[in-house]
Amino acid sequence: LRRCLARLGALRARPDGGRRTELHLLFDQLISESCGPEPAAAPAPQDVCAVLVQACQLVPLDQEHLVSKVCQLIHHLLNRYQVMVDEQSLNFLLSYCISALRQCSSWTHVEILQALAALVYNNGPKCQKYLPDLLGKAGLLLQFSDPAQPDVELRRAAVRSMANLCLSVPAQPYLDESYRSVCFQTFLSVLQSSKTSDVDDITFCMLLQSALKGVQSLLNGGKMKLVQTDQIGVLLAVLKKCMFHGLPGLSIEVPTALYPAPLPQYDKRSPVKQEQSEAATSKQTGSRRKKCKGKQKKGEFVEEGREDAGDAGNASVLGAEMLKLHLEDVQQSPCGAPAGKEPLCSHPAGWKRLSSSESEYSDTEGGIQSKVRSYQANVRQGALACFLSTIKSIEKRVLYGYWSAFVPDAPGIGSPQSVSLMTIALKDPSPKTRACALQVLSAFLEGSKQFLSVAEDANDHKRAFTPFSVTVASSIRELHRCLLLALVAESSSQTLTQIVKCLANLVSNAPYSRLKPGLLTRVWNQIKPYISHKDVNVRVSSLTLLGAIVSVQAPLPEVQLLLQQPSSSGLNSSGSTTPGRFSCCEQWRKGLPWAGERPQASPAGCAPPEPCWLLRLCVSTIVLPREDSCSDSDASFPSLSLGSVYEPCPLRLEALQVLALLVKGYFPMAQSYFLELGEVACRCMEEMDPSIQLHGAKLLEELGTGVLQQHKPDSPTAPEQRVPVSVVVTFWTMMLNGPLPGTLQSSPHPTLQTSACDALSSVLPEAFSLLQGDQQILCVTLLLGLNHSENPLVKAAAARALGVYILFPCLRQDVMFVADTANAILNSLHDKSPNVRAKAAWSLGNLTDTLIINMETMGQSFQEELSDLLLLKLLRSATEASKDRDKVKSNAVRALGNVLHFLQPCHVANPRFREAMEESLQALIATVGSEATMKVRWNACYALGNVFKNPALPLGEAPWATQAFNALSSVVKSCKNFKVRIKSAMALSIPSKRECYGSTEQFCQIWSALVVALQRSEDTEDFLEFKYSSSLRTQICGALLHLLRLARSTDLPRIGGSLREHGEAIKPYVLQYLRATGEESGAGAHTDAGERERGLQGAIDHLSGIERELQGKARVRVSLYLEDVLTNHTSATELTEA
Repeated sequence: LRRCLARLGALRARPDGGRRTELHLLFDQLISESCGPEPAAAPAPQDVCAVLVQACQLVPLDQEHLVSKVCQLIHHLLNRYQVMVDEQSLNFLLSYCISALRQCSSWTHVEILQALAALVYNNGPKCQKYLPDLLGKAGLLLQFSDPAQPDVELRRAAVRSMANLCLSVPAQPYLDESYRSVCFQTFLSVLQSSKTSDVDDITFCMLLQSALKGVQSLLNGGKMKLVQTDQIGVLLAVLKKCMFHGLPGLSIEVPTALYPAPLPQYDKRSPVKQEQSEAATSKQTGSRRKKCKGKQKKGEFVEEGREDAGDAGNASVLGAEMLKLHLEDVQQSPCGAPAGKEPLCSHPAGWKRLSSSESEYSDTEGGIQSKVRSYQANVRQGALACFLSTIKSIEKRVLYGYWSAFVPDAPGIGSPQSVSLMTIALKDPSPKTRACALQVLSAFLEGSKQFLSVAEDANDHKRAFTPFSVTVASSIRELHRCLLLALVAESSSQTLTQIVKCLANLVSNAPYSRLKPGLLTRVWNQIKPYISHKDVNVRVSSLTLLGAIVSVQAPLPEVQLLLQQPSSSGLNSSGSTTPGRFSCCEQWRKGLPWAGERPQASPAGCAPPEPCWLLRLCVSTIVLPREDSCSDSDASFPSLSLGSVYEPCPLRLEALQVLALLVKGYFPMAQSYFLELGEVACRCMEEMDPSIQLHGAKLLEELGTGVLQQHKPDSPTAPEQRVPVSVVVTFWTMMLNGPLPGTLQSSPHPTLQTSACDALSSVLPEAFSLLQGDQQILCVTLLLGLNHSENPLVKAAAARALGVYILFPCLRQDVMFVADTANAILNSLHDKSPNVRAKAAWSLGNLTDTLIINMETMGQSFQEELSDLLLLKLLRSATEASKDRDKVKSNAVRALGNVLHFLQPCHVANPRFREAMEESLQALIATVGSEATMKVRWNACYALGNVFKNPALPLGEAPWATQAFNALSSVVKSCKNFKVRIKSAMALSIPSKRECYGSTEQFCQIWSALVVALQRSEDTEDFLEFKYSSSLRTQICGALLHLLRLARSTDLPRIGGSLREHGEAIKPYVLQYLRATGEESGAGAHTDAGERERGLQGAIDHLSGIERELQGKARVRVSLYLEDVLTNHTSATELTEA
């Protein structure tokens, strides 16, 4: 190149064109060398740019043959050596090409456009000043890409240049909106065009590919968001058309635009074409056996053929599986008779892929046809890649409007099944295209849980129409059927992996609890053989699918039955399994300690005779040495290249994750092997690989959490069915004597430390109290130490764990531990990480809950031992935290309420506390009336209720008390959230003495607010709030009766006036309150009907006594009203009983 550059440099342009021959020879030499073998060292980019600039300077635009050659040279050199042209050279060369397009004859334009495409590739941002010439109203690229352009090769070159201009460059500005729109419309018009008879297939395929790449670049690089329905519909229509471009045996007519529709959108297929395609398909299938014996012809594309002969040993097994699957679904389909007519003859044509060559062709024709098929497959792949980008550019709720256009539906009687992404996955001859279609289907299914949740077919009610829920359910069933067909028919490992991933995505999003059982059983049985597949990626994705099955809507009865199947069932259904591996599975049981103690961990008589198949599989994959036979793909995994004795790391990690999901969703099944699973977690944490250690810690956490859930007071598990506490003590002793302390101190791996912290916080409190003293001290010391970690993840986990430990009965009564924990939490509460502060605030709430529990159980002794200074720090820090973001604030206000409840008369009288108390109370009052989230305001109301419980506070006379009552009164009347209203009504009913409510005016304001709140208890803009209205009325009625039981004689005139005005309006609510059962009265009401009646009678007696003293008219207004309510209630009750 440098020699040529020297020769070019020596030449000078002549006006008479005398250098023409010399330039022709030099350019020919350069072009031939750029197309030849790879040089030892690629030329420097600056040399390539210098040659191209020099060449263009020597070639005037009137010498068109030379212009054509210099453009070929630009195209070849830039593409061959992947050169990024510098800005100065780019400006000169682009100007040259644009001028050449304007001045030279049309026969040169294709070469010039090819050079232009190479120049603008990845250089879009540097071409800004040339965009008006290229993409403006009369832009050159728009002229040449016009649908009316007769020369398709020229049109293709223009579209390719346009697509290259649309490529984005990181950290560089993208095309303006106007140019983007022009390009998008051009690409769409190309994709909508049909091939005419004078255009050859390969050129047309290349034209479509360029347009698809352009659309993809606009979607990816321009972050283009598709929002207009017509724009989306047109794009999806052309993509659907291109997805099936050249697919053998299929000819469809797609409308110019697709529209959102809940029902299937059937494609127009001419009957003649369809019959011909079916005949051709069966003909190809029939001749497959003959053709696979011959050698592959030279020049044919290997990728396009199917390597079906590769699994000849399994052919009969797969065929039997296919037929079994097909017949299973035929039996279950509503149109069983028509569907079952020709299962044996019609079925193979449906699932066997089409051959890559036709026996009728001669060698030359065969080579051409093979090339055409390869280009058509590239178009289909390009369309699917573009569809993947489109899915990311459309809102999911909009995308699912087009569900029926791309996802298969169960075919109706007499009508063909609409073509869908599954058509490609089942029938495309190219494994790469099939994999692309499955990737798109996976993206379609991702995040579809809400859309699919409407599906329901559990009830077989006969209806005059098909509800949408049934349509979606039949689509889910068809997806299962088609994906399982694809699974057993597939021979490409890469495509198999995609099928299994797609199934996992479907399983994760389908609402199985609303569907007839059986779908998961089929998936479960079909995936079993692939666990032992020769390709590691297939094995990993198969485990992922099993993980999805045990985690979806757990626990599902169907999955429980599958897990209870004996280990051997289903394993011999395929020749590809290796029974030897499972027969040696007992090694893991024998190799683990405590094997003899297993029955203790499970209730008597409930232990299965052998471990469930999945549990066995996962444990053997994690702990047993690998088998010798492994595929080439194993070599890419480091664990094998280092000579590891275990299975590849990704496989072991997936098995660990499945095991954790199994423990989480089906703990009663896993608890039979509680100690053995603990040993598995131990072994993993002892390994060198941090990722294995991490997932070992996660398994440990799930085991701990499973036990915690079982031992909760409200647990549905009977005490005798739970893991015995003695076994839990053994379990945690093993952990603390094993790798857990070392893992907690593994500072180079903060994520691992975080997981270990979370695991340590899942200790059962009853078991913790039975651990040895030094082990208890070890746990506490480790957590207090990690609370000072510099890593925010570790610090947050340690702060949360301390918040768990502070509630342990054996620790919370230890004043020293409480003080140490409080100081550690306060330290974290001032951390710069919001996550650390949020976790510390939660722990602070728990710590202050502990103060109240200790105050109530231990009394004066605990209060005296706790340092005043620490209490003051808690008050000030919680006040400061209540001004933080909502995640911190919600727990900070909870802590404030507890601390203010805990304060003693000596603290209230202390001048140091007075200022802090005033500030904290103002913070609480402000939060109640603020626009914060529901949880924050709910906790703030609850906190004020806690404050009102402290008899040491001067509630009746302090100015802040008036502000607090006003804030709660305002919220109970008008807050949009009913849960907040309920808590404010509850807080208003807490003061136990009349003097706590202050003056008559204040008392009556509270009464009036509650009366108004009762009348507004059904006023809401949000329909979801209605379910809380009954609880709200119960709480308000309880508060009103509480006030009446405390009322003084001076309060009665105002209360009487209020009842005269609103008595009739609120009477039905009070009657409803009196007769409501426990369920109807809702949350916040823990009283039965008898107690409520006694409360009303108590109010009547109290008021009667006051009114007798007054000897005035007040009696008529208040106690008589209540007596009337009680009489109505009694009469209604007697009628009901009668």
